[in-house]
Amino acid sequence: MKIAMIGTGYVGLVSGVCFSDFGHEVVCVDKNPEKIAKLQAGQVPIYEPGLEALMAKNVTAGRLSFTLNLAEAVAGADAVFIAVGTPTRRGDGHADLTFVMAAAAEIATAMTQYTVVVTKSTVPVGTNRDVARTIKKANPAAQFDVASNPEFLREGAAIDDFMRPDRVVVGVESGKARKVMADVYKPLFLRDFPVVYTGLESAEMIKYAANAFLATKITFINEIAALCEKVGADVKDVAKGMGMDGRIGNKFLHAGPGYGGSCFPKDTKALARIGQDHAVPMQITETVIKVNEEIKRRMLDKIVDLCDGNVNGKTIAILGVTFKPNTDDMRDAPSLTIVPALVGGGAKVRVADPQGQHEGEALLPGVRWTDNAYQATQGADVVVILTEWNEFRALDLEKIARKMAHPRMADLRNIYSAEEVLEAGFEKYDGVGR
Repeated sequence: MKIAMIGTGYVGLVSGVCFSDFGHEVVCVDKNPEKIAKLQAGQVPIYEPGLEALMAKNVTAGRLSFTLNLAEAVAGADAVFIAVGTPTRRGDGHADLTFVMAAAAEIATAMTQYTVVVTKSTVPVGTNRDVARTIKKANPAAQFDVASNPEFLREGAAIDDFMRPDRVVVGVESGKARKVMADVYKPLFLRDFPVVYTGLESAEMIKYAANAFLATKITFINEIAALCEKVGADVKDVAKGMGMDGRIGNKFLHAGPGYGGSCFPKDTKALARIGQDHAVPMQITETVIKVNEEIKRRMLDKIVDLCDGNVNGKTIAILGVTFKPNTDDMRDAPSLTIVPALVGGGAKVRVADPQGQHEGEALLPGVRWTDNAYQATQGADVVVILTEWNEFRALDLEKIARKMAHPRMADLRNIYSAEEVLEAGFEKYDGVGR
């Protein structure tokens, strides 16, 4: 099949590359000349394990290409995917649909045959019908259907998630559109991965409901962690005991400094706003948003306590600033709350992150970037584990303790136990919920 992917951000690029690996002919479109030039040169603008090699393979095979010319990509396409950004609109929490509607209008004038226009971007309920109206207004003669196909990709594991999904959700309202989408995802159907067909509104709601529920699980275990610290329980044991219940499951029950990233913060805010607009307040989701911000501030208090109540003049080593490991994404990362507060308090902050410096240099002014954990902790007063990169999981703790001015650790991902850290020569250790 011939597919056009509008937008080469995280979702668009991963989806386009994976569709080409299914055997489809895929053209990825973007308005940014610099980004397209890099992609045409074989350079991937984001960090995602395995993506560069898979992209090169399919470019070489002639199934994948990149262009600035939307009209050329859309002409003759069986399916056109809209995968542009929908950031939170300033001031009101709504998802900003400016790029989605602009893409829809441009697609309308470029279609040359019956086409399924597929919304891959995360959009509020009702957006796909607005997309259809936009296309019809721009080109009353257009032959098309609109489909909703939300993404469920985890950064750092996106290719595996696309190739081996828990499910694929497709919102369609005609048999013709359903047949096109079935052909698009045929390689997955043949391997028995479930494809769930729904109406447009249900598909749109599934995305928001799923992300809000996962954000709720994270926030719930973080609240339990705060209580564990007061009553003498260990949240890791509590989470293990909870997660073994098949009704609950063990995923997203890891206590830490709060959720971040490109999806959970944006989607919980959007769902809360949708509820307000329809006079059905999403009270649980609204509380989750509030509590998640409080959790980040509680993590800051832990660091300040390890500095004897004052970070001014203290050297603090931060290990990891991306919102999760195996990505370079800094969007809404806990580090964006914690690190500036430390710098503002007069701390000398050193940072080590395998992929975070490229984005982090602009987002975290006033810090010193280092090559590894050992450079970051040299002469430091406190080391803070903020992102659980694999290279931080097996550190030589004795070596670090010897070289720190005051060997103290805030393990905000519970990678280590208090016993092993103190035995290695640290003076103090503080985890989350322990």
